[in-house]
Amino acid sequence: MRIGEIAALVGVTSRAVRHYHHIGLLPEPARRANGYRAYTVRDAVLLARIRRLTEIGLSLDEVRDVLADDAGRELVEVLGELDADLARQEREIRERRRVLAALLEAPLTSEGPLSPGLAALLEGAPATGSPAAAKDREHLVLLDAAGGGAGAEVYAALRPLAEDPGVLELYGRLDELAGAGADDPRIAPLAADLAAAVPDDVLAVIPQGEPAATGVGRALLDDYPPAQREVVRRVMETLAERVKGRTS
Repeated sequence: MRIGEIAALVGVTSRAVRHYHHIGLLPEPARRANGYRAYTVRDAVLLARIRRLTEIGLSLDEVRDVLADDAGRELVEVLGELDADLARQEREIRERRRVLAALLEAPLTSEGPLSPGLAALLEGAPATGSPAAAKDREHLVLLDAAGGGAGAEVYAALRPLAEDPGVLELYGRLDELAGAGADDPRIAPLAADLAAAVPDDVLAVIPQGEPAATGVGRALLDDYPPAQREVVRRVMETLAERVKGRTS
């Protein structure tokens, strides 16, 4: 094979192949009498290995280390690993297409395509002009779009709570704290009432380790003004203790 042929076979550019040669990642093959490089199947396997490793996010230096560990392995073993990697990618593509199909079936809103579970949850929630309720909605849409949301089971468990008109009164109390400080005396009772409003059915399907004020949870907390942030933090702590109590 010539350079253009091996590049096309593996799915990279000839320029990439030359770059890998230049940095010593891909050894130079033997050359024909006319000076053209002559690539073998082993070269193609190695190039495919480089492409796979870079696709999963490894730096070229990290790829070099992995390839060094591969030295001396039988060709059939490397081919088997590549085949397994392709099978994994096929499964991931099928899963993405399944999720995409579900998104396309769900109602399209100004917030963008939502998962069917979240679309049903938001559709059943009572209309309100509460800024705190709007923020909750934004956070759910963000988590849903990022793939870090609770999932269909949690959305289904939340529906009775979201459809409860009494929740609007709790949102109203939270709105009243928009300009308050983190030491406002209304914080503790509101946090207790909000946590108590979350049914055990929701906690039963919350992913392990959630809710927690770390990572994404911390970023969402920082989106609130001081008093509201303290309310939400206390609610998260209370729910985390209830989850821990259920699993201990």
